[in-house]
Amino acid sequence: MTHRHVEHLDPHLFGSEQDCFGCSPHNPIGFRLNFTREGDEVIARFTPGPQYEGPPGIMHGGLQATLVDEIAAWTIVGLRGQMGFTATMQVRLTRPIRTGREVTARGRIMKDTPRLVTLAVVLEQDGEIAVRGELVFAVPDARGAERILERPLPEEWRRLCRGAE
Repeated sequence: MTHRHVEHLDPHLFGSEQDCFGCSPHNPIGFRLNFTREGDEVIARFTPGPQYEGPPGIMHGGLQATLVDEIAAWTIVGLRGQMGFTATMQVRLTRPIRTGREVTARGRIMKDTPRLVTLAVVLEQDGEIAVRGELVFAVPDARGAERILERPLPEEWRRLCRGAE
């Protein structure tokens, strides 16, 4: 039996004050996701509650896409030690995700260049793939990130930019 090394990723990596909907442990309406690196994947487990419903008993499709986007972002953090911004996202919902049952989100890098990363993400529930996503993220340097955010970068973010030492 092979055991994978599991590394828990720091939820405060972007600073204790950040309020990201997907990953902030403090956002009262957010997903509050925790991530692990397991081999060449980044994984999060999440049980959507009724507050994330679209149709009765089913997680809202847009929030499923948000979960795909968040696991992709943290896949870059966990596997490259850098941050990125979503450039393109294709999401295919193949079966409903039910509220009240655990979802396993898995991200993997498919193509990696210094400025662009292509990622594959799957959301699984009850042992079946429910959602597949393919995303491209831009990995900026600090100046590029400040242009995107239209503000100075917090120091915690600066060290995750392309070209940071």
